[in-house]
Parts: sequence; C-alpha cells; structure tokens
Amino acid sequence: MIAVELKKLFRRPRTWATLLLLDLLPTVVAVLLATTHLGPRPGQGPAFLSAVLANGELFSVAALAIVLPLFLPIAVAVIAGDSIAGEAAGGTLRYLLSRPVSRARLLVAKLTAAVVFVLTAVVVVAGTGFAVGSAILGTEPLSSTTSIVSVSGSTLTVQQVLVRTVLAVLYVGLSMLGVAAVALMLSTFTDSALGASLGALAFLVGSSLLLTLDAARSIKAYLPTRYWLSFIDLFRDPILWRDVERGVALQLVYVAVFFGIAWANFTTKDITS
Repeated sequence: MIAVELKKLFRRPRTWATLLLLDLLPTVVAVLLATTHLGPRPGQGPAFLSAVLANGELFSVAALAIVLPLFLPIAVAVIAGDSIAGEAAGGTLRYLLSRPVSRARLLVAKLTAAVVFVLTAVVVVAGTGFAVGSAILGTEPLSSTTSIVSVSGSTLTVQQVLVRTVLAVLYVGLSMLGVAAVALMLSTFTDSALGASLGALAFLVGSSLLLTLDAARSIKAYLPTRYWLSFIDLFRDPILWRDVERGVALQLVYVAVFFGIAWANFTTKDITS
C-alpha cells in the first residue's frame, strides 16, 4: 500500500511542479546576490543570507530559511491536505476501501507519502541551494581548507558545517511534519482538499500572528511555528540545544496528537464518496 501511494505521489505532475516552485525563489535570490553583490547586513534578512557572498556553499542553509516561513508550509499543506479529501472528491475513496485494506493501513500509507514528500522537498531545496550557491556565489567555498564564521563569531571547520547542515535539514523536515499532520487530520473531516489545505494554513498563520502578541506570551512555547527557525542555533559555537530540543519535542507531540485525531475520525466515519 505504501509503495502504491509513493508511486501516485511521484507520478503526479503537481508534485514536480511544487518542487520546482520551491526551488525557484532561492534560485532567483542567488542570482540577484551574484549579479548585484548586495547582501543584507548581518542580522537582517533570512538567516545566513549575509554570509553567502563569501561562502556560496552556505546557500543551502540560507535557501531553507528563505522557503521555511511561507512557501514550504504551503507546499506541504497542499500535498497532505489532498491525501484523503482528494480521494473522496474524486470518488475513489470507497474503491480503495473496498479492497482488503484497513482504514488504519490506508491512513498510515498516506502519512508515509506525506513524510516522503516533506523529506524530498527539504533535501531538494537544500541540494539546489548548495549547487546554485557553489556555482554562482562566493570566492571561498567550504570545500577549501578555509573555515567559516559561525553565528556566534567563532570559526567552524568544514566537517562541522557539513554535520550541522545535515542536522538543520532533518530539523526543518521534522518541523514540516507537524504541518503535514494537521493537514492530514483536516483531510479526514472534509471532501475538499482545498479546504483541508487552507485550514492547515489558517492554523499556521494564526500561530505566527500569536507569536507577535505579548498577550499570548503564556502560550507561545506551545505554538507550532515557535521553534521553526531554531535550526540557526545549530550554527552557533557551541550549539545552543535548548530551543532545538524543544522544537523537536513539540513537533513530535503535534504529529502524535493530530495523527491520532485523524486515525480516530477516519476509522469510525461513514464513507459516502
């Protein structure tokens, strides 16, 4: 069942168009930086964007910071929101369940496909950022013997940067699994894939707005978007693990809770489409 869902995912032109659009914005930013040589000052703009003019291979991390606040969550919400609602809207959900496949198994297969898409999207964005940055940005790539300056001001070796970049990719991927879980849950409550996707995005927009309010201080630590950009702490020296660990724990809770709700609803509801 999982293999079938993965084939459906990667055979759809929409999947590849989404990945292409995710790569488009970081590529445009890289081209603009390369042609103008005007980067934001340190501490301004997306993370690491001020450092990529000197070290183009760091653009893989900068690319993640560019797409993380908006474009990556939208892509994940669209794909995950279509998981069950899309089948219902197309009239294929009853056909799928008419075969000897349990609802729980189908839901796990849908979640697995969403997880694979999330990891693919994050790796593709980071890989494209690395390739584009290496090709058109910087004069001292990380492949040389030089070290780079961390967020804290100290220097990091090539090996340290590579390890921390891998950790950042995994962290961003886990952060997006929370989005996928919310969209998948909503997808079990409606026959509209668009409605499920928009509902997940409304949930995330609300979280982002609450983070800006002092009145919401007591609940900020529990909002899903609170620790999304904490992967920046991986590039401090030493690494500040506190927010990273909290972000991991929070996303695992969101995945467990919302997938549990999705399972409870989907395994008991009447399928009419």
